[in-house]
Amino acid sequence: MTSLGGQFSAKRPGDSPFTVRAEVLGGQESRGVLRKISDMLEVIMKRMDALSKLGNTTDTHRLDELNSALDRIQPIGLVERIQAIAQNMSDMAVRVEQILQRSMTTTNRVRDGALGQCEIPKDPRYPDCTSKMDWMRARWTSDPCYAFYGVDGSDCSFLIYLSEVEWFCPPLVWRNQTVTPTLKPPSKRQAVFQSDIGTLLEQVGTGKESLSFMKRRIRRLAAQWASAARRLNDKLRNHWREQKRILVHVGFLTEESGDVFSPKVLKGGPLGEMVQWADILTALHVLGHNLKISVSLKELHGFLGVPPGRGSCPLTGPLPFDLIYTDYHGLQQMKQHMGLSLRKHKCHIRVIDTFGTEPAYNHEEYATLHGYRTNWGYWNLHSQQYMTMFPHTPDNSFMGFVAEELNETERLSIQKNKVNNMAVVYGKEASMWKGKEKFLAILHRYMEIHGTVYYETQRPPEVPAFVKNHGLLPQQELQQLLRKAKLFIGFGFPYEGPAPLEAIANGCIFLQPKFNPPHSSLNHEFFRGKPTSRKVSSQHPYAEQYIGRPHVITVDFNNSEEFDAAIREIMTTKVEPFLPYEYTCEGMLERVHAYIQNQDFCSPEAPFPPMNSSRVWLSGPPSPFTLLSNSSILTWASNATSYTSWPPLSALRLLASLEGQSCVKACQSAGLICEPALYRFINIKEAFSALDFQCEGVESEMNHLFPAFSAEHSECSLQQDLLLFSCAGSSAKYQRLCPCRDYRNGQVALCRDCL
Repeated sequence: MTSLGGQFSAKRPGDSPFTVRAEVLGGQESRGVLRKISDMLEVIMKRMDALSKLGNTTDTHRLDELNSALDRIQPIGLVERIQAIAQNMSDMAVRVEQILQRSMTTTNRVRDGALGQCEIPKDPRYPDCTSKMDWMRARWTSDPCYAFYGVDGSDCSFLIYLSEVEWFCPPLVWRNQTVTPTLKPPSKRQAVFQSDIGTLLEQVGTGKESLSFMKRRIRRLAAQWASAARRLNDKLRNHWREQKRILVHVGFLTEESGDVFSPKVLKGGPLGEMVQWADILTALHVLGHNLKISVSLKELHGFLGVPPGRGSCPLTGPLPFDLIYTDYHGLQQMKQHMGLSLRKHKCHIRVIDTFGTEPAYNHEEYATLHGYRTNWGYWNLHSQQYMTMFPHTPDNSFMGFVAEELNETERLSIQKNKVNNMAVVYGKEASMWKGKEKFLAILHRYMEIHGTVYYETQRPPEVPAFVKNHGLLPQQELQQLLRKAKLFIGFGFPYEGPAPLEAIANGCIFLQPKFNPPHSSLNHEFFRGKPTSRKVSSQHPYAEQYIGRPHVITVDFNNSEEFDAAIREIMTTKVEPFLPYEYTCEGMLERVHAYIQNQDFCSPEAPFPPMNSSRVWLSGPPSPFTLLSNSSILTWASNATSYTSWPPLSALRLLASLEGQSCVKACQSAGLICEPALYRFINIKEAFSALDFQCEGVESEMNHLFPAFSAEHSECSLQQDLLLFSCAGSSAKYQRLCPCRDYRNGQVALCRDCL
């Protein structure tokens, strides 16, 4: 079903304009409509009677005058229309009478044998029933979806709705409880890798420049995806994979969200989001899942089965998808149009979130009470349901994107044809060049500078005359430019885009500015309001941390000597094209496959430690933790009770942070990654004793820094709310307990035993 911008029409195709839908009008409303139409007919008939009397007189002048006036205001066929109205009046009278008789029959049935059946039940298991009944009495006409489900203004209809469509009132014993057959879950089907992208291109659709851009990218990389799928299939040894029913709703491209991206595709606008969405769609398709794509509210309604109206009513059938990938715009749209169903089905949702969402901002109550509330966040999702473009927020999952891979012939050609004194500037919009004259002048002393700044007729004045500006280039021409250039230089914005990785993959050295102090929501407008406390130390922290020299050089651009020295170093440094494995097609397929087959936020996790547990671990060790050989890091003991988890417990490495240090930094300092999925296994008092913390007391509290130890008070604090397990966050008061894990070479998202 679809909603026309929240409007609802009770009129069906083929109905007369004077036909009334009995299903949506109560008795009083029906009588009101009947009375109005009757009054209209009476006026028309009086005019006809006056016309008839004039026709029997000899006052032809007055008759002609009246006829002329009537001709001006009445269409041809007046008599026929009046007859049609009269016939409709007759039909309507019959239907209204049937409605009233039905209503009287129901009333009599209540009096005769079921007196009190529509009284509000008193059931402590349904404490909100009374307040919801009051709300329905006052507001049931606020959304046509209530009438769609049979609400007619009577208490009986309210109770039926609140007990059978929503779940605020208990089931009504007097209802004909025809047992609804339990729908069997669809049988599991095997996912089979597929290399044909024809059906995917059809599903992406047309009509927006953003969609055309995504389709061009899908076509260009099709061969690389197909090759990667074959390699992953060999790696998995034809392991059985379940095919998932997946909806992808790209909310930021819908007209309702404003779609500011599509008009800017050909004018130098940001393309990073479209690059990522194109790659997500391709990965899901190539992995062999049953995919549906939505870029409008109409499509979203149709796929989900949203009832007509303004979104107040829930879906009544089972969700027709195992997974829904969307963004923050799409999440807000689903909240508006799925009603209470979003709460029921949100475990199936994955949110593509460029900059990340930390647990303190995601937990609605906690964020509100402790000052973490922003325009985003506060959705009470599991933190790993958010999926980022780069692995900067280990509380979230890492979705990523891909960069084009070179074959051996292309690699040799690049090394042969590199121009040692050629630089390309990372900045397609003229505004990005303002205030950059000083270090551009230094760079110009050593290198020929090229730009790709968009312009329509005149060269942008912000671009210095010594810069060779090519204008906005198609992707393939930009690739050729990068394959010649020695240097790709960033101005500090945009943050964390795909272009630096593409430049490095084409053999460029990426030079970027260091931020001192780091940019964050506390000191920079761009990050203000984003649901993260992350401190961004450079334009591209991933390139700085995970790639580094010689491919990436990060310096203070305000220090002329340091900048000059970096340029001279680049002139004498030789590098080969480099692309991290996690940004190849195979790396992304591997990661997405692992998430789909192993992450499950809908099945409740068994409590840990188990309820009524004696807390005596298998074989009687005093603690489930033991030291790794030749290390000061703790791991889960091989002779302790094992529990099912993903990542597996074998990957767990327990350590304590320094005071004032987050678990993100503590794990990184040990060459590990913080893993929030393993937090529940260290949120026990035995973890403190294993780390030699002496606890005078152990308490449980909602705090995104817990579990943690306070040396000042010798207090050990456990986490009370599972949604607040957080790798991010630090305090000078606490040493935090951190669940770290190992990771695969070139794939930080997955532990060594995670595939």
